[in-house]
Amino acid sequence: MTQLLFSADPDQRDDTHLVLVLHGYGSNERRIADQCFSMLPEGTTGLAIRGGFPIGDDEWGWFLLDYFLADDFAEVIAAAHRVFDVLDSEEVTAHRYRSVSLLGHSQGMAMATTLARLRPEAFRCVVGLSGFVLSNPLLASLDGTEDIRHPYFWGRDVDDLVINPDAITFTTGWLDQWTQLTARTYPGMGHTIGEEMGLDVSIFLRHHLLTLES
Repeated sequence: MTQLLFSADPDQRDDTHLVLVLHGYGSNERRIADQCFSMLPEGTTGLAIRGGFPIGDDEWGWFLLDYFLADDFAEVIAAAHRVFDVLDSEEVTAHRYRSVSLLGHSQGMAMATTLARLRPEAFRCVVGLSGFVLSNPLLASLDGTEDIRHPYFWGRDVDDLVINPDAITFTTGWLDQWTQLTARTYPGMGHTIGEEMGLDVSIFLRHHLLTLES
């Protein structure tokens, strides 16, 4: 069973906006919840999901990853369906959410973007932190098949050494072409989630989930 962690009790989830929170490679749902739940604005419910790829002692990923960020398409699709299964589970469907959005850090950003590429109509907006978009010809065949360009927040440190330059180049081009991009950089932050970034994410989510529908 996939491990889940919600930011709100069951009786507080109805009529909120659900934000799926996806951790990076070598992390878990508790760590990403500690980092990201505080940046979610009032009127949202965070749902942190554990990836299914074991790496070490209580360390998880979504699929096997190397420095060049190569990926196995079958593993990526299996990881995506792990998240879709959560969305279809009774624990989620028992509540009335106004919308569903995605927030991912590092490899979690790759997963968040992949989910939006596979089912663009299912998600309101996407937040990607210190991460990348998968360069994959099979995923690329899906791009543009639906007339949907998600509002997308991309935050990073330009000197982050974890994400290689080729991945940044591809990510920049892909996001410019296929999303309504808001890009921010945070010098000196490294491969983390900084306080200033968290404030900007909160503003972005409040605008696209709450302000625009009021």
